[in-house]
Amino acid sequence: MIDVRAFAVGPIQENCFVVRRQGADRAVIVDPGEEAPRLLAAIEQLGVSIEAILLTHTHFDHIGAVAPVARATGAPVYCPKLERGVLADIMRYVPWPGFGPFESWEAEELVEGGETLELAGIAFDVISTPGHSPGHVTYAVTGEDPPALLSGDVLFQGSIGRTDLPGADHATLMQSIARLLDAYPDATVVYPGHMGVTTLGRERATNPFLQALAR
Repeated sequence: MIDVRAFAVGPIQENCFVVRRQGADRAVIVDPGEEAPRLLAAIEQLGVSIEAILLTHTHFDHIGAVAPVARATGAPVYCPKLERGVLADIMRYVPWPGFGPFESWEAEELVEGGETLELAGIAFDVISTPGHSPGHVTYAVTGEDPPALLSGDVLFQGSIGRTDLPGADHATLMQSIARLLDAYPDATVVYPGHMGVTTLGRERATNPFLQALAR
């Protein structure tokens, strides 16, 4: 059974997740977006060592704390291959004034979908889910009942990822969501990059943005 701890960080309230097996002393951290001291304090309080930093995509609100967390933990950063250049030069890609400054980082590992990562005693399937950003990936934990998706900004509770940013495409995003709905059961728990935890079944039944897919 996995234990997922959520931390809404930064002014955009991005969800950062610490994921481990129940009671384990090893974990991964997903999308450390900001508030590095708070995240590091939580890691210490949980008594875990971080084996990896997993990034779903590289919008600044998801990667602002990568550098300090990576430096403090020594954990390698897994970054979508298409977006490694953003992580390496963060402030160049911050579209609005008033955010940051954030420290850039060179990713140690690159993913693009199709990989299975064995980290902290958990198998994470990497699923290519572009649309919100060009290289966006979702991390699926399928060896659990129910399965879990760490979906970044693909699918939210009652909404979907925005597609008005550079490199985004609505039709591509909807195709990514459709593939997730086809591949995983309704009981699958979705841990999104913003807002509350949900399930694929709940979103299939109630999310107004998915009604066209349902038809």
